[in-house]
Amino acid sequence: MGRRYAELAFTPLVKAQQQKHGSRHAYERVEQSFIPGSHLGADEQTMVCTRDSFYMATVSETGWPYIQHRGGPKGFLHVLDDQTLGFVDLRGNMQYVSAGNLEHNDRIALFLMDYPSQSRLKILGHAEVHEDDDQARQLIEMLRMPGEKSPTERAILIHVEAFDWNCTQHITPRYTQEELNSAIEPVQRRIEELERENARLRGCISA
Repeated sequence: MGRRYAELAFTPLVKAQQQKHGSRHAYERVEQSFIPGSHLGADEQTMVCTRDSFYMATVSETGWPYIQHRGGPKGFLHVLDDQTLGFVDLRGNMQYVSAGNLEHNDRIALFLMDYPSQSRLKILGHAEVHEDDDQARQLIEMLRMPGEKSPTERAILIHVEAFDWNCTQHITPRYTQEELNSAIEPVQRRIEELERENARLRGCISA
């Protein structure tokens, strides 16, 4: 955890809870850390570029948090530089809760999961939404994934303020079909080899 994440997340009431439960001393050191934790390094950028989904939280005008899932091919969440991410917002159920929330409050939080490695990355930032403006078309063309057929409504840039990696405890490993296929491919090849060998041996016996 870097200093900037602690500055944003550790409010007075959060600090009071840390004091109450005995973790305040450890997190005080984080707040004084020389690590800023506001620029995405190689590990963070790799995590972002290899995700095929993430969770996105915004805050409504009534103060309620709202979380949505975003999914697509790996790399649909682009790293533009070490403090800027971007993606195209595709047409969904047309409720526009996140879009409305961001018009009210540009604060945004992303939660990125790598279930096989039991890793999670949290990103806090400010969203910059481009829809029907001079930059929208250019950004959409740059961020849109090849072959995407769903209508694109806007481009969203995220200016990163801070990030934090969580521990692996209590993350249940889960695997996509692609990951499962990759894992069992050697076993399938071996089975095919054994089946061919069995067929050859049966042919020898019958001969």
